[in-house]
Amino acid sequence: MQLIGMLDSPYVRRTAIALQLLGLPFESRQVSVIRQMDEFRRYNPVVKAPTLVLDDGQALMDSTLILMHAESLAGPGRSLWPADAAGRVRALRLTGLALAACDKAVQIVYERELRPSERQHAPWSERITGQMRAAWQLLEEDMRRAPVPGGARQGEIGLAGITIAVTWHFTQQLVPGALPPDAFPLQAAFSAEAEALPAFARWPHA
Repeated sequence: MQLIGMLDSPYVRRTAIALQLLGLPFESRQVSVIRQMDEFRRYNPVVKAPTLVLDDGQALMDSTLILMHAESLAGPGRSLWPADAAGRVRALRLTGLALAACDKAVQIVYERELRPSERQHAPWSERITGQMRAAWQLLEEDMRRAPVPGGARQGEIGLAGITIAVTWHFTQQLVPGALPPDAFPLQAAFSAEAEALPAFARWPHA
């Protein structure tokens, strides 16, 4: 399998880390959807990262859908979700909050870096920044009540933890100052612990 997309995308990076933790071999092809559109079209005419090209040539897109397929390939006993129903529901909720925060962080980056400054709309930027912070505040409150399922330990971290850690790191790198670590101490500590894991080091934010 080939994973197409740059590791500075949190969606590509969460996919790469999850594939490794599931024990699935793949080749990483870091092709930019912005700077290398023509090359990316050879793998996926839609030009959406991440794209996973399967061994039979079929291309899957969207990190969540890719990882649904990956779980089916990993086989029995290999999963990044809690086995119990209550734990799985909580992990799904935390993953959804982290993905919402991720979507808003990416929108902020695009607004700042791709839209000409004279066309940037301050109310829109304030709105998406507020949405991003709201998601992180809910995550912080949830983590005060109970740890993230699986925690941030080697061999135990799940997809909720991967998504939280990758999104936090991406936001700190690309939207500096938007999320002061002292206002979100549990997120900052969790991400730092996760970033020290071998799978995160193998697939660093580029």
